[in-house]
Amino acid sequence: MKKSLSIVVLLLISLFNLNAQKSFDSAEMVVIPKTEYIIGEGAQTYTAKRTVNEFSIAKYETTYTLWYSILKKAKKLGYTFQNPGQEGSEGKYARLPTEENGFQPVTMISWYDAVVWCNAYSEIAGLTPCYTYKGKVIKDSTNTAICDLSECNFFTDGYRLPTEAEWELAARFHPNESGKKSIASGAQVSYAQENENGDYSNYYWTSENTDRTHKVGTTGTAFSENASVAAGSGMANAAGIFDMTGNVIEYCWDWYSNYNEQEEGKTASGPEYGSKRISRGGSWSEYTLFDYTGDRYSFDPNECYNYMGFRVVQSR
Repeated sequence: MKKSLSIVVLLLISLFNLNAQKSFDSAEMVVIPKTEYIIGEGAQTYTAKRTVNEFSIAKYETTYTLWYSILKKAKKLGYTFQNPGQEGSEGKYARLPTEENGFQPVTMISWYDAVVWCNAYSEIAGLTPCYTYKGKVIKDSTNTAICDLSECNFFTDGYRLPTEAEWELAARFHPNESGKKSIASGAQVSYAQENENGDYSNYYWTSENTDRTHKVGTTGTAFSENASVAAGSGMANAAGIFDMTGNVIEYCWDWYSNYNEQEEGKTASGPEYGSKRISRGGSWSEYTLFDYTGDRYSFDPNECYNYMGFRVVQSR
């Protein structure tokens, strides 16, 4: 009788955990309204004014479970990838997602892989892919020359990488007390910054409090080395977005360059050509120590590390 009861309890726990994790099988989005702000304020010597149209951004970094699911379907649709990815910083290449680590952020993928995956995710979801070359949807991340020359259509409904301006806006954005929308300068905008005395260490995973990745959305949770913390149980920033600082650094669309003034009526998306792409947000690694919302990193789009990942956005 006791054995039967134990089995029932275990089944109920399993079902509860499955239901709790359902939202991580797809990209759950947060809407950021059209806003004007100063990019790089509080972090960069040179800044610029940016006007960003309304868009949606994923609440969480792309998990390995979601990555793997789309990757398998994409290959059947003719998509090709440089790298299969892994579960967080300590996973194994191309393995089936595990119950314990499937909701770690995907890592060990290149910028090229992320762009092609976004197109695949869009097609599978019945949306219009954003990235094309001479009118054809980009489907091969090993063809890096074509990926470098790709164009992004910011007026389709497909999934894509955020522009640098979108990423920073999402990290800074928060409602003020009167219900209007405002922009805060400086470090990661979080409830820690708003309500405490400047100790932000519990609000993102950096080299100061960890030596590896963690499940998405778990910063600020009480944990031990052996504890199993549920994804999404941690602290979001004031816009309701998780891990904008720390865990893994996140790819953006833009080529790296100094900021220029935004042309009226055009999307701020960096120069047409370059040699390195922008990444944002800092990570668990000591190689990415800068974690202010205005801090910038630049990487060769071929590079992939166990501290690099991404999240998706959609135009609205």
